[in-house]
Amino acid sequence: MLITNANLEALRVGFKTAFQAGLGMAPQMRERISTRIDSTHMEEKYGWLGELPDVREWVGERVVHSLKEHDYAIREKPWELTLGVPRRNIETDNLGTFNARFTAFGRSTGSKWETLVWGALKAGFTTECYDGQFYFDTDHPVIAEDGSMTTVSNSGGGSGTNWFLIDTNHFLLPVIHQVGKDFNFVAKDNPTDENVFNRAEFVYGAEGYANVGYSLWQIAYGSKQTLDASAYATARAAMTGMKGDYGRPLGLMPNLLAVPPALESAGRKILNSEYGTGGVTNEWKGTAELLVVPWLA
Repeated sequence: MLITNANLEALRVGFKTAFQAGLGMAPQMRERISTRIDSTHMEEKYGWLGELPDVREWVGERVVHSLKEHDYAIREKPWELTLGVPRRNIETDNLGTFNARFTAFGRSTGSKWETLVWGALKAGFTTECYDGQFYFDTDHPVIAEDGSMTTVSNSGGGSGTNWFLIDTNHFLLPVIHQVGKDFNFVAKDNPTDENVFNRAEFVYGAEGYANVGYSLWQIAYGSKQTLDASAYATARAAMTGMKGDYGRPLGLMPNLLAVPPALESAGRKILNSEYGTGGVTNEWKGTAELLVVPWLA
């Protein structure tokens, strides 16, 4: 193949088409637990995540509540993946496997957001959220009904394999996926480019800007205890009984149990089996959807 602008343009279009096809094959499981925020700034502040107060009977003057403000922000990070094609492969038209490579390149690129979102959920036991506590923690500060300060837990503790119970019926999901720019296809394929002159290599890549953080800790419960009916019951009770400031019931109803592949069997026994241990009726059947997530392994 002659190295001409027209031929290079045709190659670029072909590679980009294969890349886009692979990008479309990437999993979208992250959408079950993350809220996407499109950002036009390198950093977005989420101090408004403090709860709104409860509605009160209107007696006398209005009571003006100020929203809680927390010093919590998510700053985007740049991400890239780059693939080189030797000039000699193009000159000899030896490109038989490159479309497949660019399809795999696109799928790998598209999967990056999955690793970010699910990685954040896994890291929630040791990473702070907006209130300064770890996202999954035993002592989140809350104002009690009498106005005193108390603490609330959304963590089961333990040291085993992690699993998560989540209420997805909320205006925000546990992980905030802040995207400055989705991955796009770029190329350095001008014959006069430095990479072609010095390394005889045409370069194609993907680049994007994004990062992750946490929303409301109340809508998720994380545990490393053995996943069984007892631990599941404890998690559900903690969430359904969750109260906000001043004793306001939050009305949470967890409906998603996210587990790594190692806990798939345990999760199925809790949520799908007709009978529990000893042949008794399984009271937890159908109380949540089981989601087996490879990125939680």
